[in-house]
Amino acid sequence: MKIVKYEISGMTCDHCASGIQKHLSTKDGIIENHVSYKDKIGEFKYDPEKISKEVIQEIIDKETHYKVVAEIDDKAGKPNNFDLIIIGGGSAAFSAAIKANSLGLSTLMVNAGLDFGGTCVNVGCVPSKNLIRAAETVYHANHSNFKGIKPQGADIDFGSLIKGKKQLVNELQKKKYMDVVSDFDNLVLLKGWAEFVDNKTIIVDGKEKFTALKILIASGSTTKIPAIKGLSKINYLTNISLFDIEEQPKSLIVLGGGYIALEIAQAYHRLGTKVILLQRSVNILSRLNPEISEELLKHLRNEGMEIHTGLDFEEASENETGIIVKAKKSGKPQIFGADKILVSTGTRPNTYNLGLEKTEVETEKSGHIKVDDHLQTSQSNIYAAGDCINTPAYVYTAAHEGRIAVENAFSGTDFKIDYSSLPWVVFTDPQIAGTGIDEAEAIKMNIPFETSRIELKDIPRAIAANDTRGFIKLIRNKETDMLIGARIVAPEGGELIQQLSMAIKYGIAIKELSENLYPYLTLSEGIKLAAITFGKDVSKLSCCAS
Repeated sequence: MKIVKYEISGMTCDHCASGIQKHLSTKDGIIENHVSYKDKIGEFKYDPEKISKEVIQEIIDKETHYKVVAEIDDKAGKPNNFDLIIIGGGSAAFSAAIKANSLGLSTLMVNAGLDFGGTCVNVGCVPSKNLIRAAETVYHANHSNFKGIKPQGADIDFGSLIKGKKQLVNELQKKKYMDVVSDFDNLVLLKGWAEFVDNKTIIVDGKEKFTALKILIASGSTTKIPAIKGLSKINYLTNISLFDIEEQPKSLIVLGGGYIALEIAQAYHRLGTKVILLQRSVNILSRLNPEISEELLKHLRNEGMEIHTGLDFEEASENETGIIVKAKKSGKPQIFGADKILVSTGTRPNTYNLGLEKTEVETEKSGHIKVDDHLQTSQSNIYAAGDCINTPAYVYTAAHEGRIAVENAFSGTDFKIDYSSLPWVVFTDPQIAGTGIDEAEAIKMNIPFETSRIELKDIPRAIAANDTRGFIKLIRNKETDMLIGARIVAPEGGELIQQLSMAIKYGIAIKELSENLYPYLTLSEGIKLAAITFGKDVSKLSCCAS
């Protein structure tokens, strides 16, 4: 999509302007057009593969009673005017910039806080998964599932691990973000804090103003700090600061029981730090079915992790010996101490101090920006994507939303976000993975459902590997036999979830899953066995039988 503006002579009233608009709207390739009698200007949004700006001029000159005087270049003498301004520098922002470049849009990306690349590459997915794998290496060097193998342990150079992590982050930040956009002639990257002046204008660091036809807010999120007495006064860590510490903490309190807290806690526990995980809710992963929380909790405690749930926090303090957290459980006082404390109690959207009140963009009580299914805010020219809106907060959903927002804003498309088959993974060991809805959601939606669950102890691959931690559960619509949800707790269980996501998306029935061929002695065969379990007792079947 491209936009051209012409100065048009010969118009004597608003009717003349509307006549030009009506005539041009019938031409193939014209996406949108607006003609102003008062300003003597016509603005035409068009598909360059179907029509050119020269042809648009010819149509006005030859097929109407009016003449094009000149093309108007909005950018001439206005270096701070763009087609698109992107506020943010993470996955949603870069995905949006890539799509904008393909559409030939002049784009300004303004980023503050984390470096370009955002949470995932700098302080989230990349560093955490790197350390999780390192911790798994240590764990397997100290533990064996086989009686005939005696592990010899591991010699850990923690500082080298962190330095290697930093090198990996720098490499991927360059290769997957900066290098990708390095040859984009129409993209300007600017470091600074963006604040709205009005719904088409921002000011950066309170100094320079920029305007655009459309604006995308992709400002991400940051750690939500709980209101615990004294916490704000102590030297707490978040995932932003934790991964840069090259001296390994001897002990670490982890506040929180969500997926980020659990992934980090297990990794540092396996690397040799004494970890004490403290959680306000009765269950870890409190948004999931308790059977999943209880299953994972059992395996984490079997590893020796210290986990306390159902706590009422009273105070956090710091002295020369370290961090002290006071809490109560069922009214009984509890005191916990460690060298360091990590706060991992959820996130809040980075929508504060953006000047949103000057745009009348609506937000939720949580601070998330309200958007419709097309990612458009309450202001027609402003869109939002990623963690600053209340959608599933993953790097891949943010990137998906960034692309869709730009397409809808500039290409005349009507794409909607649909997460009904979204796959997700928690990278603990065993991993937690899911797609579709669970039983509670099915009840709310009045869907007649049925579940099947198979333990890993009944899956040949897990039996042969001497690692039978977890289960596979499928949820189906009883009336249609369609898969509507799945939950997996298993070593490397995240590698199974995509095929179940595709089954939900493309309407594959449980019968088809049960009759498909799966390679023997793979964990994926567990999906077949779970599907069979809806109608048969798999313990009474021979290997590979269905």
